[in-house]
Parts: sequence; C-alpha cells; structure tokens
Amino acid sequence: MQKLKAGIIGGGFMARTHTAAARAAGADVVGLVSSSPDRSTAAAEPLGVTPASSVEELIERSDVVHVCSPNARHAEHVRAVLRAGRHVICEKPLAVDAAEAAELAELAESAGVVASVPFVYRFHPMARQARSETSAGRLGRLLTVRGAYLQDWLLDAEESNWRVDPQVSGRSRAFGDIGSHLVDLLEFITGERIVRLSAATTIAHPQRGGAEVVTEDAAALTVELTGGALGSLMVSQVNAGRKNQLTLEVSGAEGSVFFDQEHPDELWLGRAAGSVTIARDSAVLDEDAARLSLVPSGHPMGYLDAFAAFARDTYAQIGGERPAGLPTFADGARANRIIDAVLESAQSGRWVDVTPSERPVPART
Repeated sequence: MQKLKAGIIGGGFMARTHTAAARAAGADVVGLVSSSPDRSTAAAEPLGVTPASSVEELIERSDVVHVCSPNARHAEHVRAVLRAGRHVICEKPLAVDAAEAAELAELAESAGVVASVPFVYRFHPMARQARSETSAGRLGRLLTVRGAYLQDWLLDAEESNWRVDPQVSGRSRAFGDIGSHLVDLLEFITGERIVRLSAATTIAHPQRGGAEVVTEDAAALTVELTGGALGSLMVSQVNAGRKNQLTLEVSGAEGSVFFDQEHPDELWLGRAAGSVTIARDSAVLDEDAARLSLVPSGHPMGYLDAFAAFARDTYAQIGGERPAGLPTFADGARANRIIDAVLESAQSGRWVDVTPSERPVPART
C-alpha cells in the first residue's frame, strides 16, 4: 500500500514528537508549517522535512494533517483540514471550550474522515492490560478510583510559556493540558463515565514574568462514576521533583489495579491476599495489551512507543481497519466538557453534572 502523506502544523515539541511518531508508523512526512516562514524553516530543517509556505499548501500536500499548533488555533486549523476532506489528528485539548470541541466533533463526523486526538497513554500495553482487568470483571464492582498527574516545570515563579496565556491556551492550563489525559485514561480504563464532580483550583504564583496569572497551576477533584464509584484526582504543574507522574488506581470489590506512567512496563494487581506486580510480557497479557507490546519483555517501552502506536492505529483506521481504543474527536470533546465543568465547579463551589449525552464507552471496542 502506498505510504500515507502526513503534514505537520506547528513547530514546537509536539510537532517534533508527531513527526517521529508519523515516521515510526510508516507515513511519509511531506511538510511542516509554523507561525511564520522563518519559524517553519527553523522547525522543519532539523527534522529533514520540507517547510510549507502556508497551511493551505500543507493540507494540499497531505493525506492526513497533524495539528500541533497552540490551543486557540486548533479550531481554525481543524476546520481548514476538514473542508479539504483530509484526515486529521489534533492535539489536546481539542478546543478552548466544550462548545467549540463539540462543533469540531460534529464537523469531523459529517466530513466522514478519521479524526483522532492523541490521548497516547491509552497505548501503553500495561494501561491496556489495566482496562482488560476491569472490563473482564476481575476487579468486581468498582468502588473507588484514585489518580494524579503531577509535574514541576512551572514551579519557579520566573518560568513561563505560551500555555500561561489564556488568549493562546484557553481558560484552563494545568487541567486542560494534563488533566485531560488523566480523565480520558480514567474513563477508558474503567469503561465508565464521570457523572458529576466537585473541584477546586489554585494559582501558585500571581505573576509570571511580570504578567498576571489567571489560569490554574493545580486542581483537586472529587468525582462520581456511572456505577457509583467515588474518586479523587489531583493535577499539578508545581509539584517539586515530579516530572511526568501520571498514576491511576482502580479498586473494586474483588481487586485493584494500579498503573504508573513513569514505570509503564509494570502493573500492580491488588488482592485482599497476595497482591502482585506483573511485568510486560506478551505471554501473560490479554490480546489487546499484547498487540501493543512490540519488543520482547525486558526491553523497555515508553512514551514515544505509545505515541507511535497511536499514530499507527490512526493510520490503520484510515486504511479501513478498526483498531481497538482509538481516541476520536468525540473523546476530545468529552475531555473539553470535563475541563469546563472543573472550572465551573471551582468558581461556584458546587457539584457539576457531567452525565454524558453521547453513547457510553463500551467495555471493549
């Protein structure tokens, strides 16, 4: 089959990551465009990619476009890709608010193209195994969940970034940026939805680089799931020493499972008697987890492997396959709805309903 032609919109870290993932998944990266001609050239040349002169030119070259621009520009870039009838991958958060994200999901469905969001932590084999433990009923009825996504890259008051500017990043920073991954992984692994939440947010530094800060550095949530389980979630970009610690524990009446993204080749299985930690080994993993385990046990797999697996499954769906667990624009819109609910709850001090209006997550896809 002829290689897919992938184009990249954006010139930062995520553009580099998407370029590597696209190539690892077998695509030909045919162009990159950033915010100016100089920036496009500076970003494209180290990657061995031809810079494009405009978004329109890039879309014309491509079969699938990876949107890695700042959040506030996602919608305009996605709309341009969809108008041209091209497939699209858009970074999270899909949009700056729930209404805009829902609109993009509807447009993608109407266009009849493959549209995915890189919730890539789904693609760690041991995260898939955690999902299998839950969906197969090995944990019993779910009772509690406990999750966190902790970083420290904004701990210093002098540290700043485009994500701090709400005009570029949106009204939510820490939760929009990394909390979206946490709630997607929670709903994916449990197979249940968050139906209501209560949240509080905090700003560690009132100013950064001489500018007032209005977006949160951390958020704490209490959540209730479809089946009645309760959970606590913490998201922070100011936790000293924590670089990228995404953890999730799901506990049921018969057992628990604990996944730690910084130790992705392991999974803890809790029992009232005889808890164990299992290593990634295709011989003992369920089918979907084994599918994503591409190197022999003992050879570490990590973030870039998960990202490449996400790209590979997106491209497989473009080719007519139906790989399990591909995160779609509907999943991206769901995350945006939860982000908005977190901000609403933090402002009002009340519980906010997020009962899904869309189809529930199936136990297996």
